[in-house]
Amino acid sequence: MASEGGPSGLALRLSEMGEKTREFGGAITDPQKQRRIMLVIVCVALLLDNMLYMVIVPIIPDYLADLESEQSAHVHLVLHPNSTFNSTGQAKSNRDNLDVQIGVLFASKAIVQLLVNPLSGTFIDRVGYDIPLLIGLTVMFVSTCIFAFAENYATLFAARSLQGLGSAFADTSGIAMIADKYTEEGERRKALGIALAFISFGSLVAPPFGGILYEFAGKRVPFIVLAVVCLADGLLLLTVVKPFSNRTRENMPVGTPIYRLMIDPYIAVVAGALTVCNIPLAFLEPTIANWMESTMHSTKWEMGLTWLPAFFPHVLGVYITVKLAAKHPHLQWFYGAVGMVIIGASSCVVPACKTFGQLIAPLCGICFGIALVDTALLPTLAFLVDVRYVSVYGSIYAIADISYSVAYAMGPIVAGQIVHNLGFAQLNLCMGLVNVLYAPALLLLCNVCQMKPSHSERDNLLEEAPQGLYDTIKMEERKGKKKGYSSSGKCLAVDENGFDPFRAQRSYSEESSEYT
Repeated sequence: MASEGGPSGLALRLSEMGEKTREFGGAITDPQKQRRIMLVIVCVALLLDNMLYMVIVPIIPDYLADLESEQSAHVHLVLHPNSTFNSTGQAKSNRDNLDVQIGVLFASKAIVQLLVNPLSGTFIDRVGYDIPLLIGLTVMFVSTCIFAFAENYATLFAARSLQGLGSAFADTSGIAMIADKYTEEGERRKALGIALAFISFGSLVAPPFGGILYEFAGKRVPFIVLAVVCLADGLLLLTVVKPFSNRTRENMPVGTPIYRLMIDPYIAVVAGALTVCNIPLAFLEPTIANWMESTMHSTKWEMGLTWLPAFFPHVLGVYITVKLAAKHPHLQWFYGAVGMVIIGASSCVVPACKTFGQLIAPLCGICFGIALVDTALLPTLAFLVDVRYVSVYGSIYAIADISYSVAYAMGPIVAGQIVHNLGFAQLNLCMGLVNVLYAPALLLLCNVCQMKPSHSERDNLLEEAPQGLYDTIKMEERKGKKKGYSSSGKCLAVDENGFDPFRAQRSYSEESSEYT
């Protein structure tokens, strides 16, 4: 009998490797398995983006403080070579300058993302989802490498801003790809819920991940690890999708312009809810560490682990919302409203906490409420596009990304000023009150579930049917056989009585001529 190390053993291992390769090739060609692989790719991209966003929380303050001290000492020695440098005398001015630098650095990513999203959403609608996702991963990889080797504030600022550019493409195209691949509402909710769980995990685990590696391995190691994972995710995308091979866009429907989606009252209500519910998280992240240090005398590890326990209620919130939505899909708006009330109540409780253990409960409540809102409303955006517009999702999820970016662009800059002028307690009370007052606005979405989707089914018919069916459908519509829908598949009669109060003023002729 031949040993495993001999020629027979080598041949056996090669055969097993070949079998696994064929299995992977089969998974790539099988539509069901391919969309699962795509979900993994998107989730890893979202995880990386949020880890890179939060990993600098424990790293940058100390790193910038060291740079500031070195520069101050160098300038002092140049101007006064025969005197000693008194670091204590420079402490207060350096600290004020450092706070401003950190606030601008944290906000720069969200500001760039906010500016680029309208363009990236339109670009995604034109070329599809895979190329923009690859562009986003490439830019994020470059940004992460710059972070790893940056030696001054200007380079760090450039890397942070570049990450915002990558996020505008990767996040938007990734979420839009999930909505496009998972067309059935139940499956879509589950897939988006999984993506939200990865976003939460990336945001909450990144500070301790970055702090531990920074402490024991240096500044570069956390960013190098993230860059390697980003590179692997991009290569997997190229292997599975092959975005540049045999691309045909002639039959791709033209997406609705982003400005038209923005003025849709239903979409505006959802976008406002996404912004408001994320304000507490965006405003607390840059301010809560200083408050804990001054009121609780918290240690560094407590400040680093502040948000980590909140990951578990966030995942629980995603799970509960997906399960409830499967049984009672007409209450999506209600789940979002309950989430906003929980966020508001939890925000008001934060200033009353006296210990680290007490603080965990309201922070978990905030993340639990955000999970309810996001999991209920993100699929609602795709559903609104399906029944009211064309089923192309780049622009609609660019609007969602804009909503998040508004909160996170204001947070690092505005929150500190509010705390300085009004106080930490007043900041939390205002954020809580805004969430509670906005919750009733979601009542405007209570009839969304009664809208009758038609575009998705028609897309399938048009893709599988022989050429000429589109003209046949248009002729049947003009004869009145498809009453209630425009030639693009838009739903004009949306409730059980065939009436939509927001669109009753637009005639059928206007709708059909617009897309003729």
